[in-house]
Amino acid sequence: MVHQADTPTSSPLAEAISMRDRQALDLVREALDRKRVKLAYQPVVQTADPEKMAFYEGLLRVLDPTGRVIPAKDFIDSVEDKELGRMLDALALEKGLEALRQEPGLRLSINMSARSIGYPGWKTVLDRGLEDDPHLGERLILEITERTAITMPDLVQVFMSDLQRKGISFALDDFGAGYTSFRYLKDFYFDIMKIDGEFITGIHDNPDNQILTAAMISVARHFDMFTVAESVETYEDAAYLTALGVDCMQGYYFGVPTLTPYWQDVA
Repeated sequence: MVHQADTPTSSPLAEAISMRDRQALDLVREALDRKRVKLAYQPVVQTADPEKMAFYEGLLRVLDPTGRVIPAKDFIDSVEDKELGRMLDALALEKGLEALRQEPGLRLSINMSARSIGYPGWKTVLDRGLEDDPHLGERLILEITERTAITMPDLVQVFMSDLQRKGISFALDDFGAGYTSFRYLKDFYFDIMKIDGEFITGIHDNPDNQILTAAMISVARHFDMFTVAESVETYEDAAYLTALGVDCMQGYYFGVPTLTPYWQDVA
């Protein structure tokens, strides 16, 4: 009789990855406890005049004890459906509202997961910010990723409708990367469609992405949404997108995310 060897429950590689993930989460928890987080600001430019900013996107950066940025890829998937993710969204909003108070001419977008809708800590941050200055909402854009928006469409619709009455705008982030049914677009009433960088990088020389991006721009226009092309990194891509008629562009070609934006410069 031949006995089969016991199948190991996990490989050394899997254990190493799991340990790395746990260490990253521990660092994130400690950083949140000590509020060791910052926003990095990346410009979104007007295609018609790239010297003019349409708005900035505030990207949350979590720092380790030495001040180095903990790569988001090391923890973001692990916190998406946990309270830790909700706390990150609340802190990003808090930092964003602080920036809007500091710079009256700033228009800023902040990322959030649809799962943070109804999270008391997030709502408290927003309510306090608008109580201090009700007009802040007119310069705030909330970016919700496509893949989280479709997990709870009815809740997202009510949430957006309520906050749009307070002047807040909404951007559908990473459009094309997920599985949004086009029928949701007529119900969500997003103000901005951000086309995922997967379709933008190298678009000047990619006929498939040219057709798909043109189709997304057409859909956005039908639903009265401004379009933003993400991940624009070369002159050739920027020139092609300009000819295609995209409203705004964002990417390293126009500016990298910075922790020291112009309104925080020290003389």
